[in-house]
Amino acid sequence: MDSEVVRRLRASGSVFAEREAELLLAADGDVEALVARRVAGERLEDVLGWAAFGSRRWVVAPGVFVPRHRSAALVDAAAAHARPGDTVLDLGCGTGALVGTLADRVPGLVVHATDLLPAATACARVNLPGAHVHTGDLFDAVPRGLRCDVVLANVPYVPSAEIAHLPTEMREHEDRRTLDGGPDGLDVLRRVLAAAGDRLTARGRLFTELDEGQTGRALAWARDHGLVAEVLPVVSGEEDDGSRVVGVRRETPQVAMSTNRE
Repeated sequence: MDSEVVRRLRASGSVFAEREAELLLAADGDVEALVARRVAGERLEDVLGWAAFGSRRWVVAPGVFVPRHRSAALVDAAAAHARPGDTVLDLGCGTGALVGTLADRVPGLVVHATDLLPAATACARVNLPGAHVHTGDLFDAVPRGLRCDVVLANVPYVPSAEIAHLPTEMREHEDRRTLDGGPDGLDVLRRVLAAAGDRLTARGRLFTELDEGQTGRALAWARDHGLVAEVLPVVSGEEDDGSRVVGVRRETPQVAMSTNRE
């Protein structure tokens, strides 16, 4: 490995300089130009042109949300519920890596994906051949009559005031709309939950990712909109980073039971 590349990356603040150097040296293109872009602060994924998630590499473009490995738990929860042939919707899909990984694990899914950013849906169309990819705002982007058995909603949940404390490459190279969840981080999720009941099938489930401190408010909001929500058990063997997966379903109507007394 080129020790000078490692030194430059480390000096620029890279925590995983050796691994990044290995990837950059193996990439197509002018290595010096690639290293210079990374040292200047561009996201590694933009420099390489792909992001790793699950067992694959996913095409990415500047400004498009890069899937975080913490979201593997979100996919795990969805995979435990999904059945072959289910209709699945990924809201705010970014690269499409989450629903693509789910489709790799559960065969025969009918996949829909939406994102507000055209750059994101352009990546998703490459990464999700055969899927229905829609550019637009959340549920408004999909056909009105679409009902889903699984909804992935990895929507922005960083409180606005916390954006300034995120890593520089995130603040400067990801579209703020992919991060900013409003004052308490739940503005986008509230909109999702307000519309979810009309978009889920009888056995449909919506899965979302939040910080642990946000779950109580999210569960209360779901109840206010006729939904049943619960924080799912943490099953990952990785270090607990404080994120939680919440599962949401429609409230089952209570059927009055009558007795025949003779």
